[in-house]
Amino acid sequence: MIKKVTNIPARNGRYMYAIIPGAQERSFGSIGINGAKVYTICVGEAAAVVSDAPNGKIRPERRNFAAHQAVLKTLVEEGDLLPMSFGNISSNGSAVKDFLAKNNSSISKALKRISGKIEMGLRVNLDVPNIFEYLVTTYDELRIARDELIRPNREPSQDDKIELGRLFQNILDSARDQHFETVSKSLAVCCSEIKKNKCRDEREVMNLACLINRGAVEKFEDGVFKAASLFDDNFAFDYNGPWAPHNFVDLEIK
Repeated sequence: MIKKVTNIPARNGRYMYAIIPGAQERSFGSIGINGAKVYTICVGEAAAVVSDAPNGKIRPERRNFAAHQAVLKTLVEEGDLLPMSFGNISSNGSAVKDFLAKNNSSISKALKRISGKIEMGLRVNLDVPNIFEYLVTTYDELRIARDELIRPNREPSQDDKIELGRLFQNILDSARDQHFETVSKSLAVCCSEIKKNKCRDEREVMNLACLINRGAVEKFEDGVFKAASLFDDNFAFDYNGPWAPHNFVDLEIK
């Protein structure tokens, strides 16, 4: 995801959705925030996809987030793009051109990285009633520690609980790493890059962003099913996409 461009309140602001390759000006219709016309401003071989923002700022409301995402969805269906995070506004059209010119080298490099590619997501969760009990029955080290620290007629100390919790987290992290290695091997044939994102909770085993060729969605799906077949029914695989390559655009801009 392209990081923040300075927000400058301006009467004739330009809200920026993404950067796409191409030197030809284009129009995408009135699909922008507040029904604004979405069009391109070009410099060299790159174009910023923008809409006018008369008030110089956009409120972080659900409908505005939805419109931003709808524009990105339209763009990803048509071709390559570097998506911008919500809320980036340039003061005017000239400032957009200046932005593109100043960052020409890094933009070109980023566009080359994602050329012909889209992003798919994969989440794997442990579908069990109690994650701690599941790990206790799966890993002897945790079971032995639990039985040693929590015995009849003995109240575990706070330090005991902390130590058991630390062991639980270490085993969970180690299991996640092992499972990632297994899954990544199955997906290697269809993914150009795989990025591990932070798990949202204890039940989430992995949260992956996968960069694939546009024509490889079916191959990616086959890879997910192949990976899932290596796990028991306690693991739930859920893939999604295609998306704009948010997780593969790490562009420091001027």
